[in-house]
Amino acid sequence: MQLKPLAALLSMSFGLAAAGGATAAVTDQMIETSAKSGQEVLSWGLGTQGQRYSALKQINTGNAAKLVPAWAFSFGGEKQRGQESQPLIHNGKMFVTASYSRIFALDAATGKKLWKYEHRLPEGIMPCCDVVNRGAALYDNLVIFATLDAQLVALDQNTGDVVWKEKVDDYAAGYSATAAPIIADGLLLTGVSGGEFGVVGRVEARDPRTGKMVWTRPTVEGHMGYRWDKDGKKIENGVSGTPGKSWPGDLWKTGGAATWLGGTYDPKTGLAYFGAGNPAPWNSHLRQGDNLFSCSTVAIDVKTGQIKWHYQGTPNDGWDFDGVNEFVTFDMDGKRMGGKADRNGFFYSIDANNGQLANAFPFVKKITWATGIDLKTGRPNFVAENRPGDPTAAADGKKGNSVFSAPSFLGGKNQMPMAYSPDTKLFYVPANEWGMEIWNEPIAYKKGAAYLGAGFTIKTLNDDYIGALRAMDPKTGKIVWEVKNGAPLWGGVLTTAGNLVFWGTPEGWLKAADAKTGKVVWQFQTGSGVVAPPVSWQQNGEQYISVVSGWGGAVPLWGGDVAKKVNYLEQGGMVWVFKLPK
Repeated sequence: MQLKPLAALLSMSFGLAAAGGATAAVTDQMIETSAKSGQEVLSWGLGTQGQRYSALKQINTGNAAKLVPAWAFSFGGEKQRGQESQPLIHNGKMFVTASYSRIFALDAATGKKLWKYEHRLPEGIMPCCDVVNRGAALYDNLVIFATLDAQLVALDQNTGDVVWKEKVDDYAAGYSATAAPIIADGLLLTGVSGGEFGVVGRVEARDPRTGKMVWTRPTVEGHMGYRWDKDGKKIENGVSGTPGKSWPGDLWKTGGAATWLGGTYDPKTGLAYFGAGNPAPWNSHLRQGDNLFSCSTVAIDVKTGQIKWHYQGTPNDGWDFDGVNEFVTFDMDGKRMGGKADRNGFFYSIDANNGQLANAFPFVKKITWATGIDLKTGRPNFVAENRPGDPTAAADGKKGNSVFSAPSFLGGKNQMPMAYSPDTKLFYVPANEWGMEIWNEPIAYKKGAAYLGAGFTIKTLNDDYIGALRAMDPKTGKIVWEVKNGAPLWGGVLTTAGNLVFWGTPEGWLKAADAKTGKVVWQFQTGSGVVAPPVSWQQNGEQYISVVSGWGGAVPLWGGDVAKKVNYLEQGGMVWVFKLPK
């Protein structure tokens, strides 16, 4: 397909706009305003802060029981797998990505397909945890998304034509990309996937109109950051951290810390917040030290590409407790704060300006790797005997001592984004109660090969439930209410000014509950497991709720005993949209 010059496309769109037919160009101001009004969905997280809160209240606890389907759309194709995408809605169009690096533009009122782009994937891609895609970004007249072969593609919103395409990195080395990009102060921010293959995590900032690089910031200590001047010249921009301080030997060169879930951005602080994943390999005895910036939230000044602060949840991680989970900014006690429900089972309330820890507490019932978080130092109180052992110390030199760990490496919370309501001042966290047997094995780095050095089996902890949607008070750590679920929760959450919380289950239900009490007031069977976050918008005076349905993701691939327990669930690929009947 021939790439059309952006200027020509913009000229074309302005001409159509004069005739009343084109998309209004998306701006930073529109993205910020839409998060407050709820009229459109212009960003992953419903706003760059990631609160997933809609100000709409036409649908509320009094009438939610009357919700009915408005339309549904099938992604089609022979293969489906997991569908983790959050739709975007602008100017009457829905933009939704699907498995295998596909994206669709649909009429948001009727579900009519306007166009489809299907990325041509090469043989040999190496996604760790299913062929998912979590969504796109909108800017100007473009819709931009990442692909499994580690590319970024920008399409014209009206036609689906490719405007620009840029390679992020080498998929043959284990790099991939699954997260939704975000827009921050006119920049397109993206991360990378591939922590299980010894890649080096980083955050990249690009010009969203052209795809050209502005700066890049590695999330493994010792690697150089870069910026590009107006002429495209690459300039050194300082090493991340202090070389050699927290990584032994040369392990930092293949250190992992992938930024695979993407990030958030708060215009009030001017900072982007990206989580960094597990250090590589999983064998923690090889990596004596904290291994910055793995398992951390990294706050980056978007104007300079410099790390302003970091907070590390699991230093010297030995359990695959990726720190990628979203950092959601909110106001508490007159301060701009950030909330994070970490994969390691602890919820953190952190000052969004300087990274100072305010509080940390469990959001799951069983944690074995640490007894708690020291609020003075911010560091976990490790349980030494519950760390997987050195395999070379074993009699056969092939398997370290096996330990039982909770949560499992699939996390107290994983990719499924939580929501925050400024009305109730509660976070709504999709939590999971499970554990694992884990042990270390000898490992050496080989480009493009799995770089784990561990074996594991996921175990259930309770007979009656694994997942639980929990309303958490970020100030006190109290679980205000919970709704338990038989299968693990793997889809995200939406909360609204109508005093509602929406979330989906692997069993196929999209549910709505009273945000204050947790009483379920509505549910609908979507036909396949929901592992995606719902959204809401308003069109022609009516409020809509939408969610993508399609079972998959990491659980059926890596879930051990849990995967066997839910192997009856069927795959799918649908967008469902609901509204109140007239």
